[in-house]
Amino acid sequence: METVAPFIEVIDEIKEAGGEVFKLCFQCGLCDTVCPWNKVRAFSMRKIIREAAFGLTEIEGEDIWRCTTCGTCPAQCPRGVKQIDVSVSLRRVATAYEIFPTSVRSARTARASLISEGNPLQGDRKKRADWAKDLSVKTYAEGMEVLYFVGCYLSYDPRMKKVATATANILKKAGVEFGILGNQENCCGESIRKTGSEEVFKRLARENIKTFIDNGVKKIIVSSPHCYHTFKNEYPEFMVNFEVVYISQYISELINEGRLELTGELAKKATYHDPCYLGRHNGLYDEPRDVLKKIPGLKLVEMEDFGKNSLCCGGGGGRIWMDTPKEERFSDLRLEQANEAGAEVLVTSCPYCITNFEESRLNLEYDDVLEIKDITEVVNEML
Repeated sequence: METVAPFIEVIDEIKEAGGEVFKLCFQCGLCDTVCPWNKVRAFSMRKIIREAAFGLTEIEGEDIWRCTTCGTCPAQCPRGVKQIDVSVSLRRVATAYEIFPTSVRSARTARASLISEGNPLQGDRKKRADWAKDLSVKTYAEGMEVLYFVGCYLSYDPRMKKVATATANILKKAGVEFGILGNQENCCGESIRKTGSEEVFKRLARENIKTFIDNGVKKIIVSSPHCYHTFKNEYPEFMVNFEVVYISQYISELINEGRLELTGELAKKATYHDPCYLGRHNGLYDEPRDVLKKIPGLKLVEMEDFGKNSLCCGGGGGRIWMDTPKEERFSDLRLEQANEAGAEVLVTSCPYCITNFEESRLNLEYDDVLEIKDITEVVNEML
């Protein structure tokens, strides 16, 4: 019989990240039951937690990289085991040893780009504000009503630039005095932190915080749930607090205050996908639906899994940068759910979700079946 020695670094890292809460696990297996991975393949978070408790985790394998940090299992766990914290801890150990399976190596490329250019997409830092060059968007100055923190995907990705443009148009239409930081803006750091690169996250966070303070930023509007979560829940670790408002919240406020009027009509069935980091992680379910319900002609229908039970798109936890086989993509299942609900438009509010849904739309040949829209794109078309 082979004697297996515990990996002491694993035990120490997990203790540092989440105390010894992993020892509360009594192996009920509920995490495996609710995990979206088990809709497409066999995967056991329960097994990972058990092995981690004894320092016997296989850090060379792919399983520690599967967690999308969707928040489903922590929300259901009867013992309060912090599965996400354990997953991230294991990734920190693997990252420290530069151990990356083939499907994960692109996350290392993203990390290098974050260090050199402040974004994971290998975009030129000097071109971060190019999406806005024809829109008369101002650079943020102290005293402005809000800072619009655009984020990486909306700054560089061709599809997501449309969302940034729609957002800017909405803010201007409502008479909001806003500005952007352009090349002073860094990635919020949320996803690289979830892949185990803690020091890169801290560097990005400190640079952003310094920029916010130097520019007198008080109120920040964001378009990514990952930016929202990080600014609201993780930047306070650095002893700072900024008022952070999600764009769908802000649009709802503008409509209710009479600053924004929806005059168009959308005579279609639409369904709304709750992004994990907006819904389960931060409890924002109603505001996006309130906005959609105010659009004349639109009929809102719900998918099989919605609200706190929303099916993850598969992009969280840094997996937006990793390779996922076609047959294992949650986003394909989500589009099928939208189609089954009779929706003509799938609306969401997350760059990762839209990126994955657009790819799945091609995979499923849904071009003529389903439109993928950010909520700001829908609202902008109604102005």
